[in-house]
Amino acid sequence: MFKIPIANIIKPPYIVRHTKYSYREATMKRLSVDVAVFLFFLTLFPLPLLAAESNIDIVIPLPLTGQQAKFGEMMKRSYEMAAEEINAKGGIKKKKLLLSFEDSVAKPETARAIVEKLIDVKKQPIIVGEYTSACAKAVAAVAEERKTPYLVVASADDAITRQNYKYVFRQNAVNAHYGDGVIDFFNQIVKPKTIAILYESSAFGTSGAEAMVKDAEKLGMKVLLKEKYESGSIDFRPILSKVKAAQPDVLYMVSYVMDASLLMKQIKELRIDIKLFAGGAAGFAIPEFIDNAKDAADYVITATLWTQQLKYPGAKEYAEKYKAKYKDYPSYHGASAYSAVYVVKDALERAKDYTAERIREAMKATNVKTAFGPVKFEDKEGYQNQNFSETLVIQIQKGEFETIWPQQHASKKYIYPIPTWRERR
Repeated sequence: MFKIPIANIIKPPYIVRHTKYSYREATMKRLSVDVAVFLFFLTLFPLPLLAAESNIDIVIPLPLTGQQAKFGEMMKRSYEMAAEEINAKGGIKKKKLLLSFEDSVAKPETARAIVEKLIDVKKQPIIVGEYTSACAKAVAAVAEERKTPYLVVASADDAITRQNYKYVFRQNAVNAHYGDGVIDFFNQIVKPKTIAILYESSAFGTSGAEAMVKDAEKLGMKVLLKEKYESGSIDFRPILSKVKAAQPDVLYMVSYVMDASLLMKQIKELRIDIKLFAGGAAGFAIPEFIDNAKDAADYVITATLWTQQLKYPGAKEYAEKYKAKYKDYPSYHGASAYSAVYVVKDALERAKDYTAERIREAMKATNVKTAFGPVKFEDKEGYQNQNFSETLVIQIQKGEFETIWPQQHASKKYIYPIPTWRERR
């Protein structure tokens, strides 16, 4: 921290002759100049990280209320678990890591306002977090404009890391690769000829659907139906009736959790029997999907970026610790949040100082193994500062998520063909 020698502040004032200023006025004038100089230099340094010698303060924006609160809650818990572990082992460069959170309600304009305040007022030199792609896109634009590093943790819209941004880094996979594991499973096991795609109207849903259209073309699958719906809908029967009439081999859905649950409940109600029901991660990959959809969730497969069965360092320990504390296993959203804190720790320990530019340089050089998997930010395939990681397939079997693909990561063998609704008990 820059310090002005105290002698400069208390130095006797100039003795001024033949002037209207008194001795006291001259003293006050000199002190005002010194204070102004001190404040100028103070603004050159990131206050939140260095405000107290023993603390590193980071505020994280998340949806803590509203439709996406379940994701925000899981991520918040996971961030806190990592910070607790880091502090128990001595912190970051012997500084304690203090995390706090602000609720964006999954609204881009709110997320933007939060981050503008963090950068412009609190002078926070690194931003972490958010969940929805729409919010992450808003935050990324602010971070790049303010030249402040931003670590995207769970937002998948391809466009986020395709803007030639220097300061935006993404740890999770992009939508274009979310379905890699599912496509491989289709190709080797299901061998479908036709597909129907349902997706919610957000940036995440739209880009996920477009990615599947491209993948289907590569596999030679004919897209019989591609239907968009508004998130939060309560009656999917009209578009599900179209699915039933089209009779695709596979139904692929890109949805958040409440929509995902309701879709499967109404599919069961309408007795739509097809070869396979598949989800594009997100709402299909968290415990609340099973809790809400009940037995309608059985045999559904979904893309995911992580499972607790993976043999990444610390993955099992994190998953078991989370379950012991919160009564259920986390999804990839939590694992990514948990690991993001360790990625930040690694960057801060390597950064030459805690200015935004030095942190950006350290982030760019990241090459670390985490509970979420290897993290290395690369420029390739048109993306900048993007981590590329393996994607997986999980299937709900007897009310539990089981890793089924790729086979080297499988915790249980896949169930296919799936039984019809009439055959189920």
